[in-house]
Amino acid sequence: MLRELAVQNLALIEDVRVELHPGFCAWTGETGAGKSLLLGALGLLLGERGSSEWIRSGAEELRVSGRFELTRPEQRAAAAEILQAELDDDDLILTRRLTRSGRSSALVNDMPVAVATLKRLGEMLVDIHGQRESYSLLQPAYQLQLLDAYGKLTDLRHMYTACAERVRQFRRHFQELSNARQTRQRELALIRFEREELQNANLRPGELVELTNERERLVHAQSLAFFTSTVAARLADDDGAVSEILARLAKESHKWAAFDPKLAEICQRLEALRPEIDDLADTCRDLSELFEADPERLDEVEKRLGFLKKLQTRYAKSIDELIAYRDSLDAKEAELQKQEDNLSTLEQSLRAAYEEMKTVAQQLSKARAKVAKKLVADAQKHIVDLGMPKAKLNVVLEAVILPDDPMAGDLPAAGIDQLELMLTANPGEPARPLRKVASGGELSRTLLALKTVLAAHDPVRTLVVFDEIDANVGGRLGDVLGQKLAALGRSHQVLCVTHLPQVASYAGHHWTIRKTTTGKRTTTTITPLMTDEARVEELALMLRGESRSEITRQEAAEMLQHAARTRAV
Repeated sequence: MLRELAVQNLALIEDVRVELHPGFCAWTGETGAGKSLLLGALGLLLGERGSSEWIRSGAEELRVSGRFELTRPEQRAAAAEILQAELDDDDLILTRRLTRSGRSSALVNDMPVAVATLKRLGEMLVDIHGQRESYSLLQPAYQLQLLDAYGKLTDLRHMYTACAERVRQFRRHFQELSNARQTRQRELALIRFEREELQNANLRPGELVELTNERERLVHAQSLAFFTSTVAARLADDDGAVSEILARLAKESHKWAAFDPKLAEICQRLEALRPEIDDLADTCRDLSELFEADPERLDEVEKRLGFLKKLQTRYAKSIDELIAYRDSLDAKEAELQKQEDNLSTLEQSLRAAYEEMKTVAQQLSKARAKVAKKLVADAQKHIVDLGMPKAKLNVVLEAVILPDDPMAGDLPAAGIDQLELMLTANPGEPARPLRKVASGGELSRTLLALKTVLAAHDPVRTLVVFDEIDANVGGRLGDVLGQKLAALGRSHQVLCVTHLPQVASYAGHHWTIRKTTTGKRTTTTITPLMTDEARVEELALMLRGESRSEITRQEAAEMLQHAARTRAV
């Protein structure tokens, strides 16, 4: 509830501070005294647009501040969500400043915030019902929320919102996988191509070195054959070959071996060299036969080497790295294929969740249709009481047809229903959406009827402001209005600006707003009427003005006593 409102330098208001109370609070005073200014100050505090022209003459800045007491957990939770910060206590202090330069600033608990934040807090805390205000009760989303609370459909509504959020999560995941699907398909195709190519390549570790060496041998085959055959000839095959010379030297060394041990050793070594020379000659002879030109094999080796080098260049990997890479492709393909399978499974889950959401939405829609009839029937009784016996309130619920494709379109936030409250003010007139009703008095009284029925079902917006709800209303109806406002005051803080003493008499708390002139300056003041005597005097003034008499005062006293007895029932 609003505990305190302070206004400085707003038009006729120089410095006004008013402490408010729970229940039904009435503001009264003569036309032009500044009642609308105070409501305008409240509007500024709640984020409405302001103008530097509103600043009091001679001042450089206007300032409005208000202290709201958040007595309910729902209010604190809603405020914390808007502010994105936990509240230290139950008080929420809002401040709004406007300067001559047109600059606007806003504070919440002394912390700077955007004016838009004030507006969100205002929409959360306050319902303003004036001649041409933007009523929260005219907003279809808010109407639907209250309808669900009124019909005890909140659990079903939460079930729908939970289903819808689950569908949104599936949608986001499905969209992510779907967006990556084309890339994934390309990757799969590439992996399969590369694996087949590398598989067919039959790569072996060390193959490149082996082929390079074989190529060199094939390129130099004739030279190698000539060299090895020459070595074999010089060692063993030609006249005067090494083997022949060694045989002669070994035979001669036997003659001298007996003369000296060292000569015997030389003889042994000469004899040992000859088998090695013969063996080496045999080896070279065999090699010379192996080293022969093979153009076909050389062509095969050249092609294989070229192929391997192209693979190395294409993949930027060595042969050994390519073998390891080939072995890793199976795991990569399995992972990508798993994502493809997940997409298919996810699509099935998405469709199942979407169908479940549609089922819950239809259940909620049917339940709302039943509750809506009861709501308008209950409100209709109050509308008759409020002097509109021929007016008829109706509700139109239109269900949105959800597409078959679970990925198509936005999901409705609170179900498939679009709600429109319709009012036929007079017989013969067409039914109009309540938000398009031209008469401010009819609109305000209809909203009061609805608010009276729905009062117990809105634990967050606990301040309700009515500005001139008594427009074009007589005394008898004023009494009914007062009763309705007093009844609403049992669950909400109600602030009503009224010209009717019958309405004001039902208020639990009463303030009078006056315009006074001192010297050449005019100032608006607001004074609480703390005693029954003060209230009787104000009610008498409202009844007969300056011509009030003792009889008028007695009438006002009886009015106040009657209202007190009625409130007590």
